[in-house]
Amino acid sequence: MVLGSPGSIGGAHSAKGRGIAWALGPVTAGPWGAVWASSPTERERQMNVLYGVVGEGMGHATRSRVVIEHLLGRGHAVCVVVSGRAYGFLRRVFADRRGTDPGQASVREIVGLHLVYEEGEVDKSESLWSNLETAPQGVRHNLRVYKEVVGDFAPDVVISDFESWAYFFGRNHGIPVISIDNMQIINRCRHELDVKSGPSGMPSVDYGIARLSVKLKLPGAWHYLVSSFFHPPVRKRRTTLVPPILRPEILAARREPGEHVLVYQTSDSNTGLLRVLSGIPIPFRVYGLGTERSPDLGSNVELRPFSQTDFVDDLRTARAVIAGGGYSLMGEAVHLRVPMLAVPLRKQFEQELNARYLAQQGYGAWTSELSSEVVEQFLSELDRYAQALQAYAPMDNSMLFGCLDELLRGIELGDPRPDHLQSPNLGDWVSAQIGESLGEEMV
Repeated sequence: MVLGSPGSIGGAHSAKGRGIAWALGPVTAGPWGAVWASSPTERERQMNVLYGVVGEGMGHATRSRVVIEHLLGRGHAVCVVVSGRAYGFLRRVFADRRGTDPGQASVREIVGLHLVYEEGEVDKSESLWSNLETAPQGVRHNLRVYKEVVGDFAPDVVISDFESWAYFFGRNHGIPVISIDNMQIINRCRHELDVKSGPSGMPSVDYGIARLSVKLKLPGAWHYLVSSFFHPPVRKRRTTLVPPILRPEILAARREPGEHVLVYQTSDSNTGLLRVLSGIPIPFRVYGLGTERSPDLGSNVELRPFSQTDFVDDLRTARAVIAGGGYSLMGEAVHLRVPMLAVPLRKQFEQELNARYLAQQGYGAWTSELSSEVVEQFLSELDRYAQALQAYAPMDNSMLFGCLDELLRGIELGDPRPDHLQSPNLGDWVSAQIGESLGEEMV
């Protein structure tokens, strides 16, 4: 189931000497302490933000939308570079705010890498050949966009949601790059053996590959804001953990458990899933497999066309969720306290790590192979998962926004990049060092 020469960014940065200082403005009290007010003051200087969004999967796009809307609300101008299906989504979302002036967003399409799926896993050979076929045209197109951004926008800061084009633009021009994603948790945090081990009991090869891949993706960023519903100790400086980034529709949703199970499938190649669900006598609402029914599909399985409104409603009222190991939906389910059965893509350790932490926290279960027995066992333990989820404290996006605004203020003022932030957060390098020291004292 699928459920350039680098410029130095290590020192202080001045945004072209425009010299208008940030005004800190009024402070409001959030659930986790003081956060800066969300509306800009008269003296706050608006910045040009280049925002890169990876186009594989829609989770990056939906959470980037949240951050971009915050930036626009602060009066900043945002140029979004994005590939794949995410381009059409973000272009539609910001259609009525299109432009390059403060408070406006321009969305530009770039060509990124894409994956080909087959029966619940990435087809590496097909993915390679598919990307090679589009590479020449893609490089030419991306160079045109590069020249447009240089000539039309002049960014003061780059934000990257695990996207390389904007990152390399920032490095090439000596512009600070802020990383906002969930992937960096693999490399920048310390994980216990039970969530990274393989069959031998030692750290798995897949974990080592995933950690190296993430480490090489956005090295040397100004700061890493890592979104997560689990909070392992931070092992690297300039790393701050924040809660899941949630779209407003999820924040507004209220949990009302019903009888159906929500199933989300991101690839239409996994037809075996429907056979499994047809044999279990409870209602399933399935997204991602179209709406055309086969003669042998059970009457308990409803194929739903994608609708954001209907999907959120089905999620908040579901007795449980069955989906892949992608982080975004998992974070939304945990926020709404909906138990989840995760089926990570094979050989995709980032998804497997999410799923292992989901089970470790008691919020659900995970499996590498979906079967009717696995689903029935999961459903029989829903009360236990629901009880564990009651201990989870749902949070909004104010903590992330406070951390991001602090970083932008420091960049504008020419401050050195900070090892840790003063804004409330869920974990950083300093808190990890304090935790280790306290642990040693208690031994």
